[in-house]
Amino acid sequence: MILLNNLCKFILLTWILSGCHDGSNTQLSFSIATSKPLIGEQIDRSTLRNPYSHIPAQCYIETSGGTQNACLYCHTNGLFNRKLGNNAPQAGYEPLVGDLQQEYAFAALRYPHFTNGSITPWENTLFPEKLLDAVRKLNINPQNWDMQAYVREDNWTAAYQQRPYQSLNWDAGVEHPFRLFPGLDPADLPANDDGFIRSRRAENGFFSDERGYITGWRAINFMPYGIFTPNSGSVSGIYLRLPKQFMQDTQGRYDLAIYRANLDLLARAIQDRLQSNDFKNYFGAAMNIPVQRGLYPIGTEFAHPLHYVDVAADGHDLSVSPFPGMRARRVKEIRYMYKYKEFSPEAIPPGEKDEGAPIYAHRTQGWIDNGVGWYLAGYIEDAQGILRPQTPNELVSCVGCHSGNVFQESQPRPIFTSGTGNTVDSTWALPRQWSEHGWGEMDYLGYQIGTGAQRGDPQNRGHQQGEFRFFLDHVVGASLYGDMPARMENFLATMIQVSKGYSADWVQLDTRNAENLLTQQQQRLKLIREFTARGDYLNNQGHIHTELLYPLLQDSLANSRHYRQVVVTQRYELGKDVFAETPFTFRHYRQAQDALTHQNGQPYQFGEIITDRPIDPEPSNFTYGVGVSKTLINKELSFGQGGTYYPDYIPLLE
Repeated sequence: MILLNNLCKFILLTWILSGCHDGSNTQLSFSIATSKPLIGEQIDRSTLRNPYSHIPAQCYIETSGGTQNACLYCHTNGLFNRKLGNNAPQAGYEPLVGDLQQEYAFAALRYPHFTNGSITPWENTLFPEKLLDAVRKLNINPQNWDMQAYVREDNWTAAYQQRPYQSLNWDAGVEHPFRLFPGLDPADLPANDDGFIRSRRAENGFFSDERGYITGWRAINFMPYGIFTPNSGSVSGIYLRLPKQFMQDTQGRYDLAIYRANLDLLARAIQDRLQSNDFKNYFGAAMNIPVQRGLYPIGTEFAHPLHYVDVAADGHDLSVSPFPGMRARRVKEIRYMYKYKEFSPEAIPPGEKDEGAPIYAHRTQGWIDNGVGWYLAGYIEDAQGILRPQTPNELVSCVGCHSGNVFQESQPRPIFTSGTGNTVDSTWALPRQWSEHGWGEMDYLGYQIGTGAQRGDPQNRGHQQGEFRFFLDHVVGASLYGDMPARMENFLATMIQVSKGYSADWVQLDTRNAENLLTQQQQRLKLIREFTARGDYLNNQGHIHTELLYPLLQDSLANSRHYRQVVVTQRYELGKDVFAETPFTFRHYRQAQDALTHQNGQPYQFGEIITDRPIDPEPSNFTYGVGVSKTLINKELSFGQGGTYYPDYIPLLE
C-alpha cells in the first residue's frame, strides 16, 4: 500500500511539474501597487485604558468550586508537548508561567507603580447596569431598537469599498486607514461548494475556470470552541489565502488543481496529519518552499468576519443572509492576519518573554504586530454601526489569543507577545477543520432552520471522545463563561430525571448557602456526565440537540441588543460580552476555607461580584504583584472522582 501511495504521488508530481492544467483556466494580468512599508510605533501598555486587555474576561470567572473548568481550552501543554507550532505551555510545564488551570496568576505591569492584572478590567461584563446607564446618558433607549432589522443590514460592503487598490494584494500599499482591510469582496460570498471563493469580477481573480474568477480565498468549516457560538451572540466565518506561487505550476501558469493540492498539504501540516511519504515541499511554483509541520508559509492570509446571530440564517434565504450557520448579514468585526516572517517555536524556552514590552501597532490603520511573525488587523463598528479601524488598545485583545513566544534578536527592544497553549502558529480554526465538509462556509454543525444541527459530535484525537461531549463534561455550560442559558437549563431539567434512569433529577442551584451550593454543583457535574455517557446529548439522528447549541429568536435578539450598547458607547476596552445580569460565575460563592479577600484585605461577602483577587505582596519575589489565588480546580482529583483538571488538551480532531 505504501508503494502504491508513493507511485500515485510520483504520478501526481510528474503531472504538476509538467505544467499540465485545465485548459479552461484563463490567466489574468494585474498590477501590483507600489507598497510603502508598514511603519507603526512602540506603545507602552501603561498608557492604554485597559493595559490587560490581552487577558479576556473569561479568564476572571470562578470555577464553581472546581466543577467547571473552562481554563483547559486555552491553558494546556498538549500542543507544546507535540512540538506543533506552539511554545506557550500554560498548565504547569514551566514554573515561571505556572499552572493557569489552578492559579489566577494574572500578570503585573511594573507593579506597584501601575495597576496589576488581578483587578478585573471588564466593567461591561461585570456591571451591565453601568453600561446601560452610559447608554441612557446618550438619550438612547435600547428597547426602541429593531435588532432584527439591524442585524440584517450590510455594513461589510461599505468598509470593503474603502480599501485602496486591488483585492489581490495583501497590503493596499498606501497610507490609508483601510490599507490592511482583507481583500475579500463580500459580493463574492458565499463560497462555492468546494470552498473556493469565485468572483464574477475579473479584477477580483488571479485566474478563472468555468465557474468564475479564482480569488485565492477558500472557506474553512471547523468545529467551534465555546467562544464564538450562537449562544454567545457571535458566529464566525473563516477564509484562507496563500500567495500566488502556490496557485501556479513550474511554468508560472495558474492551476486550480495545484492550489487545491497545496491547501490540502498545508492543512495536513497544521493538523499534524503529515505522513512519512508526503512531499516535503509544496507543489508547482512553490516547490522550493518546504512544508513545515505546525507552521504556515510566509504570505498566508486569514480573513475572519465575526457576525451577529440571526436564527433565520441558514444560507437558503438570501433576503435574510447569504451565510449559513446563523451568520447574520451584519458583522461585528472584520479581522485579518498576514504572516510576514518566519516563526520558530523552539527558538525560545517557554516563559522567557518581557511582560512589560511595548506593543508595536499603528494608531489609525488598525493593525498590530503579534511579535511572532503575523500582522493582525481589525475593524469594528463605530457608534453608528459603520466599520472603523480598531485602536491599539482594542487590538491588544487580538494578541492575547493569537501569539506566542519568540526570540527577537533583530528588534531594538522586544515586542509584547501573549498567546495561549492551544493555537497552532497563532491560529485556531484550521487545526479544528472538519475531516468532511471542511472546505466550505462555516455553518455551525450544518445548522438548518427547524431541525438544528445536521452533523454529529466529532472525535478529538487526544482524548478519543466527542469534542462537544468533552466540553459539557468539563465546563457544564454553554460557553467559556460557564453560563447556562434558560433554554439549555430547561432542556436538561426535562431530560435528566430519575424516571428516565438517572441517579437524580437535574438540580437547580440555590445560592443561599455555600456548602449546599457546592454539593449541587458537584451533583450537576455528575449528572451531565451521565447525560453524555448515555449519548442523550444527541438526537435520534446522532446530531447534537438543538437546545444545547442554538438560542431562541428572543434570546438572540436580546444578546444583540446587549452588545449594541457597547457599540453606541464605544466602550470596547471594557468588555464586548454583555449579559442581562452579572453572570453567576463572576460572583463569590466560595466556602469559608476557600474564601477570597480584596487586595485591600477586606473579605468578600457571599454572592458579591469579584472585582479583584489577591496578589503576591512580597517585593523580593519574582512574582511580586502577580495573582496568587487558586481556581479550586483540583489536579489530584481524577475524572471518575469528579475532577475536571486536564493539562494536555489538544484542539485536533479525528
